[in-house]
Amino acid sequence: MKKLVEIIGRFTIKVLDEAGRTGILFFQSLATLRHRPFYTKIWFEQMLEVGVRSLPIVVVTSVFSGAVFAMQMWEGMDRYGSTTWVGWAVALAITREMVPILAALMVSGRAGSAMAAEIGTMVVSEQVDALRTMAVDPVAYLVVPRIVATAFMLPVTVLIGDILGVWGGSLVVVNLYGSSSTIYWDGIWATLTLRDLNSGLIKAAVFGLLIALFSCQNGFHTTGGAKGVGRATTRAVVSSSMSILISNFFLTRLLLES
Repeated sequence: MKKLVEIIGRFTIKVLDEAGRTGILFFQSLATLRHRPFYTKIWFEQMLEVGVRSLPIVVVTSVFSGAVFAMQMWEGMDRYGSTTWVGWAVALAITREMVPILAALMVSGRAGSAMAAEIGTMVVSEQVDALRTMAVDPVAYLVVPRIVATAFMLPVTVLIGDILGVWGGSLVVVNLYGSSSTIYWDGIWATLTLRDLNSGLIKAAVFGLLIALFSCQNGFHTTGGAKGVGRATTRAVVSSSMSILISNFFLTRLLLES
């Protein structure tokens, strides 16, 4: 029993410590936005890295997620003769939950890990110390561009994923089950609201912020050379993924009540 309490205590302290460091980094980033220079060139470089280069995996994830969900919904609703609602159910699930969550997890695994590895390598090779020596704020130079890029580009990729996910569902409903495409799309246009779409985009922006913060924070606290960079990268992906899943519950509750 004592051993169990010790394990729980160490885990809790570790989680709170990382959450505290991430919160401090967030407020430091907000403070640096008030002062020049803004390094906008790096902002656009990170937008290209996070958004454009992550788009292929988001596209594949969205299309096949929409197709699989449409397949499952058709099989379920066909039992009750309610297949006309499949389009609405697919669109609602895709825009509110599936694409924002899956796209964020994909970007976390791809771009978030790259952020942690890049910054971690700079830390262990003392490049971050060199930036401070040259009077360059590492937070403004390394963290802020990544936060801005991820928080801005993830909703863009999610919007594209929403469209393709719904289209993937139509491929299954129309081509596999022989339903009318008019019924599928009319069901979506008649019931899906702008609030449903905005809900997923707001989540995506928050998820993007969390990915950049946790990834950069783990990168900045890298120790132990190349092996430490690997550990920091793993922690970054795990922390980002967990924060996405946990925050999704509270965001969903908040958005449904608003």
